[in-house]
Amino acid sequence: MKTSKELFYAKILLFGEYSVLLNSMGLSIPYTHFSGQFSFLDENKYTNRDFAKRSNHELKEYLTYLKASTIDFIDINQLEEDIQNQLYFESRIPEGYGLGSSGALCAAIYHKYAMQNKQHDLLSLKDQLSKLESGFHGKSSGLDPLNSYLKTPLLIQSENKISKVHLPGRKFSKNSGIFLIDTKQKGNTAPLVKEFLIKCQDKKFTDCISNEYIPVNNSCIKSLLQGNEADFFKHLNHLSSFQYSYFKNLIPEQFHSLWKEGITNKQFFLKLCGSGGGGFLLAFTSDYQKVKTIFSQQEKEIIPVYVNEK
Repeated sequence: MKTSKELFYAKILLFGEYSVLLNSMGLSIPYTHFSGQFSFLDENKYTNRDFAKRSNHELKEYLTYLKASTIDFIDINQLEEDIQNQLYFESRIPEGYGLGSSGALCAAIYHKYAMQNKQHDLLSLKDQLSKLESGFHGKSSGLDPLNSYLKTPLLIQSENKISKVHLPGRKFSKNSGIFLIDTKQKGNTAPLVKEFLIKCQDKKFTDCISNEYIPVNNSCIKSLLQGNEADFFKHLNHLSSFQYSYFKNLIPEQFHSLWKEGITNKQFFLKLCGSGGGGFLLAFTSDYQKVKTIFSQQEKEIIPVYVNEK
């Protein structure tokens, strides 16, 4: 059975967690360190067979969703035949870590099984991918699989305006960087998003999000895309402080002091990576090597996303 060689990457939502639900700007990037691809399990394959069998079982369950849906742009018959032949998604994307593991799978399904009416318009493509991912989360914006499918940074200017962008990292100082911090525990997106939406029924909370959180989120994105380092870290300090005050329950308790340390000493700034509650935290710094040492001394595992080594 022929294996698909196409890789689909994890995604990182640099900015926009929760606020995109209220139509703020968002900025996401493909993260090539983690990826997945379709494969077939056979007796001569050297892999984690338990993982492969679980993946194949999940695809069988997903097939039930597709058959019951109104989705008409996927070759369901071919997908079913391949699943019966032990198709699975060989993935190195951590699950429950906010990196879009289900989005990468949906991008792979669309790439391999979408019929002639594949979409090229970004909004139409997002809509189709949203329908595919809804089989995993109940409701999906389609942004995660869109990012994985296109393999390029995406700027979400509003719900109906998305564009491909380039991040001008070289405009920032030497040794500036972005990295992930492993909290060593999984998050669970669906109940956290539900809790946020319930909080949004409180006008005082919604006003705070609309009048403070969304503007500073958008300012972070704009200053980053403009390559304005001074403004970017100023806005990032504000954003990190806001999340510490209003989303503290989403930050694992053992990281509270480290989060506050970053706000105080301004050597690094932490923010949520996805819905929070575990998974990875996202960090930005203008001196990666120095901060790497700080985290190493505290026995915190970090994974670089981008380091500006001129």
